[in-house]
Amino acid sequence: QVQLAESGGGLVQAGGSLGLSCAASGRTSSSIAMGWFRRAPGKEREFVASIRRNGGTTYGTDSMKGRFTISFDNAKNTVYLQMNSLKPEDTAVYYCAASENNTWRYWGQGTQVTVSS
Repeated sequence: QVQLAESGGGLVQAGGSLGLSCAASGRTSSSIAMGWFRRAPGKEREFVASIRRNGGTTYGTDSMKGRFTISFDNAKNTVYLQMNSLKPEDTAVYYCAASENNTWRYWGQGTQVTVSS
């Protein structure tokens, strides 16, 4: 089992920045990747970014790739998502996830990000 604890959400004005953190504990060696997803009101869950243990990263859209940065601190078993130039459409609940056997098996409780216009 892997437990994930997110932090760092909040309210920010459009154009501002926000950083999210997700600390992993438990059997973290079974996870080869960690990622971030989001769900906006009335919309489907959306992939934001992921990072593999070898450091490889993937972003959901070109817009995310240009404004968001995912990183991982091995010593702290913590994944970060730095979000810059935030837009109102980035408003969502952001979820941290950890993979196991090529599926996103473990999920955090979610943290709200609200971007005001």
